[in-house]
Amino acid sequence: MRGMGEFLLRFVIGGVVVSLLAALGDVFKPKSFAGLFGAAPSVALATLALTAISKGVTYSGIEARSMCLGAVALGAYAFVGAFFVKKLQLQALPAMLAAMPIWFMAVLILYFALLAGKN
Repeated sequence: MRGMGEFLLRFVIGGVVVSLLAALGDVFKPKSFAGLFGAAPSVALATLALTAISKGVTYSGIEARSMCLGAVALGAYAFVGAFFVKKLQLQALPAMLAAMPIWFMAVLILYFALLAGKN
C-alpha cells in the first residue's frame, strides 16, 4: 500500500506545482513558452520532495545535482538544435535529431568532469 500512497502524494504535489508554474507561465510571452514551466519542473520537484522524504536529503541532493547537470546538457542540445534550424535552415525534426549527440556528449563530459568518482 505504500506504493499507492507515494503515487497519490506524487500526483498531488505534481498537480499543485504544475498549477503554480502554469500560472507563472501565463506571465511570459509568447504563450507557447508557458508550456516549459508545466511538466518537467513539476515532476522533478515532486520526485525530489518524495526522495527527500523516503531516502533522505543526502540522496535527494545527489538527485538534484544530477538533474541540474542534465538541464545544462539539455540547454546545449536546444542551443545546437536551434542553430541548425535558424542558420542551416533545417526542419525541426531533422535538426533536433542531428543535435541529439550533443546532448549525450554534454552529459558524458559533465559526468566525467564533475561527478565521476564522487558517488
